[in-house]
Amino acid sequence: MFRLPWRAERRAARPDPEAPLRDRPGSDAEAVLRRLEWTVIRRLDGVLHGDYRTFLRGFGMDLADLREYRPEDDARHIDWNVTARLGVPHVREFHEDREMAAWFLVDLSGSVDFGSGSVRKRALAVEFVAVLARLLTRRGNRVGALLYRGGVGPVVPVRAGRRHVLHLLDRLLAVPAGPEHGAETDLAGLLDSALHTIGRHSAVFVISDFISASAWSRPLASLSRRHDVVAVRLFDPLELALPDLGLVFMQDAETGEQLLVDTHDRGFRERFASAATEREGRLRGAFTAAGVDGLELATDGRLDEALLRFVRYRSGQARIAAGRRHAHHVHAHVAARPGTTP
Repeated sequence: MFRLPWRAERRAARPDPEAPLRDRPGSDAEAVLRRLEWTVIRRLDGVLHGDYRTFLRGFGMDLADLREYRPEDDARHIDWNVTARLGVPHVREFHEDREMAAWFLVDLSGSVDFGSGSVRKRALAVEFVAVLARLLTRRGNRVGALLYRGGVGPVVPVRAGRRHVLHLLDRLLAVPAGPEHGAETDLAGLLDSALHTIGRHSAVFVISDFISASAWSRPLASLSRRHDVVAVRLFDPLELALPDLGLVFMQDAETGEQLLVDTHDRGFRERFASAATEREGRLRGAFTAAGVDGLELATDGRLDEALLRFVRYRSGQARIAAGRRHAHHVHAHVAARPGTTP
């Protein structure tokens, strides 16, 4: 029989000098960040060219003032409510908001210790936080975190700078791995804590596999009404489809429950794939209903490519939204002219 690594098992071992840093026991924050700066962050820096702000949609421009419309002004900046009240066209003036804050809500529960290949979901979460935190702090932005492992841990307050990123990584790497028998994930509790902890409007990245005993869709929607939220979903290909491995012991990484299944049974594999597809649909539906964008990170994928796809998606969404706003303003401007029919 083959024991499927449904839960990760960590054993004390001497670091293998040939192994990737993320797979070495006791990897320190400085080594992890230095490797990512050379392999991932440099590439993203060269490609994004400032589009890193797309990660923080809703930031960048704050309303500064209102004034009367001038012929050279962009009609898209007309404030139609003020114009209607005063009877004279007014436009909105903006200034750039250079101080942004990003929060990472990181689920480090037992289920994220799983990985069918060389990379576990936990390592993927740590690397995502390291890369994005460093990209943002290099431009003066601040980052903070709430960590979850059997409960919400101490808050890592928002600060800027490379030293703070190293402190954040130290806290992530210090969270113990391994099974949490009987401790099921309460993702709703993490989201509720974030609602009470994060005051000013911020970018919030919820990093999890979204395997939770509690219903999290409603608190996620509440969080997205106050902040710009991105659901960073971690997954492993083996969670979507099972290969034919014969008799396999599956063990829940959080409850410790074990189950012997016959993966040679084609019907069982099809039912497993069907259930996984149904869960995928429910997840995406919950993200859409909550008004959040989803960023999917696979343990067998490349982090930089996933981030670039997400930036391009958000840039495309921003262009579509800008086009719709422009069409709406033009329509309203035409309709407001006496004797014309839109």
